[in-house]
Amino acid sequence: MTGLTALDAGCAAGWYTEQLFNRGASVTAVDMSAEMIAATKRRVGEKAAVLVHDLNTPLPFPDESFHHIVSSLTLHYIEELSLPFREFQRILKPGGQLLFSVHHPFMDFTLFQRPDYFAHEWLLDVWNKKEAGRVEMAIFRRPLQEIVNRTTPFFTLERLIEPQPVPEFLEKLPDSAKSYERLMTHPHFLIIRASKPQ
Repeated sequence: MTGLTALDAGCAAGWYTEQLFNRGASVTAVDMSAEMIAATKRRVGEKAAVLVHDLNTPLPFPDESFHHIVSSLTLHYIEELSLPFREFQRILKPGGQLLFSVHHPFMDFTLFQRPDYFAHEWLLDVWNKKEAGRVEMAIFRRPLQEIVNRTTPFFTLERLIEPQPVPEFLEKLPDSAKSYERLMTHPHFLIIRASKPQ
Protein backbone atom coordinates (compact mmCIF):
# COMPACT_ATOMS: atom_id res chain seq x y z
CA MET A 1 0.00 0.00 0.00
CA THR A 2 3.01 2.28 -0.35
CA GLY A 3 1.93 5.65 -1.68
CA LEU A 4 -1.75 5.04 -0.94
CA THR A 5 -4.00 6.87 1.52
CA ALA A 6 -6.33 4.97 3.86
CA LEU A 7 -9.04 5.88 6.35
CA ASP A 8 -9.80 3.59 9.30
CA ALA A 9 -13.43 4.60 9.95
CA GLY A 10 -14.32 3.48 13.46
CA CYS A 11 -10.77 2.57 14.45
CA ALA A 12 -11.48 1.37 18.03
CA ALA A 13 -8.06 0.61 19.57
CA GLY A 14 -6.25 0.96 16.24
CA TRP A 15 -5.43 -2.61 15.20
CA TYR A 16 -6.36 -1.95 11.55
CA THR A 17 -4.72 1.47 11.68
CA GLU A 18 -1.47 -0.27 12.57
CA GLN A 19 -1.92 -2.95 9.89
CA LEU A 20 -2.52 -0.33 7.20
CA PHE A 21 0.51 1.68 8.29
CA ASN A 22 2.70 -1.43 8.35
CA ARG A 23 1.71 -2.08 4.74
CA GLY A 24 2.96 1.34 3.71
CA ALA A 25 -0.23 3.41 3.62
CA SER A 26 -0.57 6.98 4.83
CA VAL A 27 -3.32 6.42 7.42
CA THR A 28 -5.99 8.55 9.06
CA ALA A 29 -8.13 7.03 11.81
CA VAL A 30 -11.39 8.25 13.33
CA ASP A 31 -13.61 7.02 16.15
CA MET A 32 -16.36 8.69 18.16
CA SER A 33 -14.86 7.44 21.45
CA ALA A 34 -12.13 9.59 22.97
CA GLU A 35 -10.98 6.53 24.95
CA MET A 36 -10.55 4.49 21.75
CA ILE A 37 -8.71 7.35 20.08
CA ALA A 38 -6.34 7.49 23.07
CA ALA A 39 -5.77 3.73 22.73
CA THR A 40 -5.04 4.10 19.01
CA LYS A 41 -2.55 6.88 19.70
CA ARG A 42 -0.81 4.65 22.25
CA ARG A 43 -0.60 1.91 19.62
CA VAL A 44 0.59 3.93 16.61
CA GLY A 45 2.09 7.11 18.08
CA GLU A 46 2.72 9.65 15.33
CA LYS A 47 2.51 7.08 12.51
CA ALA A 48 -1.12 8.04 11.71
CA ALA A 49 -3.41 11.05 11.96
CA VAL A 50 -5.94 10.10 14.65
CA LEU A 51 -9.01 12.13 15.61
CA VAL A 52 -12.34 11.91 17.40
CA HIS A 53 -15.21 11.99 14.93
CA ASP A 54 -18.80 10.67 14.77
CA LEU A 55 -19.61 8.92 11.47
CA ASN A 56 -23.18 10.23 11.75
CA THR A 57 -21.81 13.64 10.74
CA PRO A 58 -19.92 14.87 7.64
CA LEU A 59 -16.28 13.84 7.55
CA PRO A 60 -13.70 16.66 7.83
CA PHE A 61 -11.76 15.66 4.70
CA PRO A 62 -11.65 17.09 1.17
CA ASP A 63 -13.28 15.30 -1.75
CA GLU A 64 -11.32 12.36 -3.19
CA SER A 65 -8.80 12.22 -0.32
CA PHE A 66 -8.44 8.45 0.10
CA HIS A 67 -7.64 5.36 -1.95
CA HIS A 68 -9.08 2.99 0.67
CA ILE A 69 -11.58 3.07 3.52
CA VAL A 70 -11.73 0.27 6.08
CA SER A 71 -14.57 0.10 8.60
CA SER A 72 -14.47 -2.93 10.86
CA LEU A 73 -17.53 -3.80 12.98
CA THR A 74 -18.66 -0.19 13.22
CA LEU A 75 -21.60 0.42 10.89
CA HIS A 76 -24.07 -1.73 12.88
CA TYR A 77 -23.96 1.08 15.46
CA ILE A 78 -25.47 3.49 12.91
CA GLU A 79 -29.16 3.57 12.02
CA GLU A 80 -29.03 5.41 8.68
CA LEU A 81 -26.25 3.93 6.53
CA SER A 82 -26.77 6.41 3.71
CA LEU A 83 -25.11 9.12 5.84
CA PRO A 84 -21.66 7.51 6.15
CA PHE A 85 -21.86 5.89 2.70
CA ARG A 86 -22.48 9.27 1.05
CA GLU A 87 -19.45 10.69 2.85
CA PHE A 88 -17.31 7.65 2.06
CA GLN A 89 -18.17 8.03 -1.61
CA ARG A 90 -17.31 11.74 -1.50
CA ILE A 91 -13.87 11.30 0.06
CA LEU A 92 -12.82 8.22 -1.93
CA LYS A 93 -10.88 8.69 -5.13
CA PRO A 94 -12.48 7.29 -8.31
CA GLY A 95 -11.87 3.55 -8.26
CA GLY A 96 -11.20 3.71 -4.50
CA GLN A 97 -12.19 0.77 -2.35
CA LEU A 98 -14.47 0.45 0.68
CA LEU A 99 -14.08 -2.65 2.86
CA PHE A 100 -16.46 -2.98 5.80
CA SER A 101 -17.69 -5.63 8.20
CA VAL A 102 -20.82 -5.72 10.37
CA HIS A 103 -22.71 -8.21 12.51
CA HIS A 104 -24.41 -10.69 10.24
CA PRO A 105 -28.17 -9.97 10.38
CA PHE A 106 -28.90 -13.66 10.90
CA MET A 107 -26.65 -13.75 13.97
CA ASP A 108 -28.44 -10.85 15.65
CA PHE A 109 -31.82 -12.29 14.64
CA THR A 110 -31.06 -15.66 16.27
CA LEU A 111 -28.91 -14.49 19.20
CA PHE A 112 -31.53 -11.98 20.36
CA GLN A 113 -34.40 -14.35 19.45
CA ARG A 114 -36.27 -11.70 17.50
CA PRO A 115 -39.72 -12.52 16.06
CA ASP A 116 -39.25 -10.70 12.72
CA TYR A 117 -36.08 -11.05 10.65
CA PHE A 118 -37.10 -8.13 8.42
CA ALA A 119 -37.56 -5.64 11.26
CA HIS A 120 -35.34 -2.57 11.63
CA GLU A 121 -34.65 -2.14 15.32
CA TRP A 122 -32.21 -1.13 18.03
CA LEU A 123 -30.95 -3.92 20.30
CA LEU A 124 -28.88 -3.78 23.46
CA ASP A 125 -25.72 -5.92 23.29
CA VAL A 126 -24.19 -6.64 26.70
CA TRP A 127 -20.58 -7.74 27.19
CA ASN A 128 -18.96 -8.78 30.44
CA LYS A 129 -15.30 -7.78 30.18
CA LYS A 130 -12.68 -8.65 32.78
CA GLU A 131 -11.12 -5.18 32.61
CA ALA A 132 -14.22 -3.03 32.22
CA GLY A 133 -16.98 -5.13 33.80
CA ARG A 134 -20.44 -4.90 32.22
CA VAL A 135 -20.45 -2.98 28.91
CA GLU A 136 -23.71 -2.15 27.10
CA MET A 137 -23.72 -1.25 23.40
CA ALA A 138 -26.76 -0.35 21.29
CA ILE A 139 -26.66 -1.97 17.85
CA PHE A 140 -29.03 -1.46 14.94
CA ARG A 141 -30.38 -4.61 13.29
CA ARG A 142 -31.52 -4.70 9.68
CA PRO A 143 -31.95 -7.50 7.11
CA LEU A 144 -29.18 -8.41 4.69
CA GLN A 145 -30.99 -6.90 1.72
CA GLU A 146 -31.04 -3.54 3.51
CA ILE A 147 -27.25 -3.56 3.97
CA VAL A 148 -26.70 -4.38 0.30
CA ASN A 149 -29.34 -1.95 -0.94
CA ARG A 150 -27.88 0.89 1.13
CA THR A 151 -24.40 0.17 -0.26
CA THR A 152 -25.14 -0.09 -3.98
CA PRO A 153 -26.48 3.45 -4.65
CA PHE A 154 -23.00 4.73 -3.76
CA PHE A 155 -20.64 1.88 -4.66
CA THR A 156 -20.18 -1.07 -6.97
CA LEU A 157 -20.46 -4.26 -4.93
CA GLU A 158 -17.41 -6.42 -5.60
CA ARG A 159 -17.62 -9.19 -3.04
CA LEU A 160 -19.83 -10.30 -0.16
CA ILE A 161 -18.31 -12.73 2.36
CA GLU A 162 -19.92 -14.67 5.21
CA PRO A 163 -16.71 -15.90 6.84
CA GLN A 164 -16.30 -19.36 8.32
CA PRO A 165 -13.43 -20.48 10.55
CA VAL A 166 -10.36 -22.10 9.00
CA PRO A 167 -9.03 -25.48 10.27
CA GLU A 168 -6.27 -23.65 12.20
CA PHE A 169 -9.04 -22.39 14.51
CA LEU A 170 -9.16 -25.79 16.22
CA GLU A 171 -5.38 -26.17 16.20
CA LYS A 172 -4.95 -22.91 18.11
CA LEU A 173 -8.08 -23.32 20.29
CA PRO A 174 -8.55 -27.08 20.74
CA ASP A 175 -11.19 -26.59 23.46
CA SER A 176 -13.41 -24.56 21.12
CA ALA A 177 -14.92 -27.35 19.02
CA LYS A 178 -18.45 -26.23 19.89
CA SER A 179 -17.76 -22.65 18.79
CA TYR A 180 -16.09 -23.93 15.62
CA GLU A 181 -19.10 -26.05 14.67
CA ARG A 182 -21.50 -23.20 15.35
CA LEU A 183 -19.47 -20.75 13.25
CA MET A 184 -19.31 -23.30 10.43
CA THR A 185 -23.11 -23.44 10.26
CA HIS A 186 -24.30 -20.05 11.62
CA PRO A 187 -22.93 -16.83 10.05
CA HIS A 188 -21.53 -14.42 12.63
CA PHE A 189 -20.13 -11.54 10.55
CA LEU A 190 -20.66 -10.08 7.10
CA ILE A 191 -17.85 -8.52 5.05
CA ILE A 192 -18.46 -6.39 1.97
CA ARG A 193 -15.90 -5.08 -0.49
CA ALA A 194 -17.13 -2.33 -2.78
CA SER A 195 -15.57 0.35 -4.97
CA LYS A 196 -16.35 3.86 -6.12
CA PRO A 197 -17.01 3.94 -9.87
CA GLN A 198 -14.23 5.43 -11.99
